[in-house]
Amino acid sequence: MRVRRPVEGEVHVHYGQIYVESDPDSFGPDLAEAFAGQSAGLCGAAVPGALWLSTGLHTGHVGFTVEVHDQAPPLDPAWEDVVEVSFRPASAGGALVQWAGEASWDLGLEETDYRVRYCAQGMDEAHRQDTRLDDEPQLDRYLLQFWPAPPAPDRVLKQTSMTAAYGHDHARRQPAPPAPAERAEAERQARLAREQAEEERRLAHERWHWGGQVPSRALREVGGDVRGLLAFDPALVHAVDAAGPEAQRATALLAARRACEAAGLAGLDWIAAGLAALAEGRPLPPPLDDPARAWRALESDPRVPGRTVGRAVPPERPPFRPPARDGAHAPMSESVSALRITGPAAAMAKAPSPSAPSAPRSGEATSYTLGVTFGEPDPSLRMSQPHMALPALLGAAEADPLRAALDAVHAAVTTYGEDYRTLLQEIRSAHQGG
Repeated sequence: MRVRRPVEGEVHVHYGQIYVESDPDSFGPDLAEAFAGQSAGLCGAAVPGALWLSTGLHTGHVGFTVEVHDQAPPLDPAWEDVVEVSFRPASAGGALVQWAGEASWDLGLEETDYRVRYCAQGMDEAHRQDTRLDDEPQLDRYLLQFWPAPPAPDRVLKQTSMTAAYGHDHARRQPAPPAPAERAEAERQARLAREQAEEERRLAHERWHWGGQVPSRALREVGGDVRGLLAFDPALVHAVDAAGPEAQRATALLAARRACEAAGLAGLDWIAAGLAALAEGRPLPPPLDDPARAWRALESDPRVPGRTVGRAVPPERPPFRPPARDGAHAPMSESVSALRITGPAAAMAKAPSPSAPSAPRSGEATSYTLGVTFGEPDPSLRMSQPHMALPALLGAAEADPLRAALDAVHAAVTTYGEDYRTLLQEIRSAHQGG
């Protein structure tokens, strides 16, 4: 007879429990489920793929050995309490698992039918002691044996302790387990309920993220700076989306014009030509037709004022709270540890985009200020208004009218800085007037 011992020594138990688990998608049975319909306590096998093993000790280390045999082993009369159950792993492997998954031992079981014998010694003394400290002698020990065998009813082979007698009585008072078809239907219903709860949570979070409204497909797909503008005025984002292409182009032009005026750029001939082209529906003229040239022009034009503005800080909003039925999930909130960019490079510090400047030519010097912070940046930081305003002009020329409006308004918000509410009020009024 061949035997291997994947576990031999001591294991830690809590609440007088330790388990065998083989279903990676299950958290294991509860006490009533584990012993449903059994006549033997101590080893609950009513839930497929899992075993609930009871110990006399409430908390501490117990002696524990697991043996896997190729045939039924003889019963050692030294054991005081012995039960047998049938068991089939839900998947190959299986593991002995401590309470709350604190530790586990791979048992190397095959996905076949086993007979399981659970033997105990010293349960009453361990139950009276309740807790064993590390420097105290061992109180109870257990042997768990597996061997291939067809399914058969559970049974009590030997009972000595009052603790085991209590466990047997508890098992016999449990109702019979559901039939396989009933269990499958219950699992299906539970799965559907979980899926529905998750979908409700996803939709609730989407509504929260988009300011209390479900976004249109166009908003979901627009890209650009829509998420940045959402933080400041989600209602305006939805209003711009609903306004239609003509109104969106007008919004983009208004935002670009106001940004350039606030930054002191509107009087520059090449900026004025760009605003005129937007108003007439023409492509941006040079150097604005090439974002890299536009940024170089901004750097090299001595007429560009050195105006700065404080950072625009969006209003606070309450954190996301999932639907009441989904209370087991922790509230989801937007990360406050994401990298934030401040300073003149803020308008350009995104993965390659049409508005990002290219590397300077040989012999030319181009300087930007880049600040990277964790959490909310210092609101006292000052940013270059001209560098914030240029993306409003470039963004307003986007081919998609919706993206043009959202990108231009968001860039104008950063250009206005702490006075961004004045800009947003004018944009809202223009929409209401239209």
